[in-house]
Amino acid sequence: TQPMLILADPSKAFHYSFYPAKGIGLLRMEFIISNSIRIHPMALVNPEKVMDENVRKEIASLTQDYSDKKEFFIERLAASLAVMAAAFHPHDVIVRMSDFKTNEYADLIGGKYFEPEEENPMLGFRGASRYYRDAYKAGFGLECAAIRRVRENMGLTNVKVMIPFCRTVEEGKKVLETMREFGLERGKNGLEVYVMAEIPSNILLAEEFAEIFDGFS
Repeated sequence: TQPMLILADPSKAFHYSFYPAKGIGLLRMEFIISNSIRIHPMALVNPEKVMDENVRKEIASLTQDYSDKKEFFIERLAASLAVMAAAFHPHDVIVRMSDFKTNEYADLIGGKYFEPEEENPMLGFRGASRYYRDAYKAGFGLECAAIRRVRENMGLTNVKVMIPFCRTVEEGKKVLETMREFGLERGKNGLEVYVMAEIPSNILLAEEFAEIFDGFS
């Protein structure tokens, strides 16, 4: 048995790295986004869509050190992930890509301009379904850029990726293709891509999902 931790707070990474564990089995990216970044990624990609002047000023204040506002998201996210990966190196650190619900995304700074209102966000526009759709694809690109920076620039290849709420095998293929577009290719430089097993279809079609992903959680 190789126990792994569920962690999300980079400030505690080195403390918990001394526990008798074999890495991080689940690192929820949204905790870092909501605490360290706070801005909706699409508000950095398409700032002209943020109509509230006060919100614009808040974004400008937080990102004042960055001429390219997208770099603010990438650098903050990469730095936090790198701390976690370094603390537990060489053990695996499995990073789950963002899995906010639409109401949670809307609560991020500038978020309400990019999110639909849903009656049941738990089963709505979340997880894998967001990553290849135009409404969020560019935001997912920033997430992928941060992962690439950690793995390729910093050499922390113990980072693995996990895709949440993937409803169908076809959707999984679309996500993997979208990741390739952003320079993250399953198998390249040892990159493994897992999928969360959290929907009945993940279990009923487990063999089919296993053909395109490296593992389940």
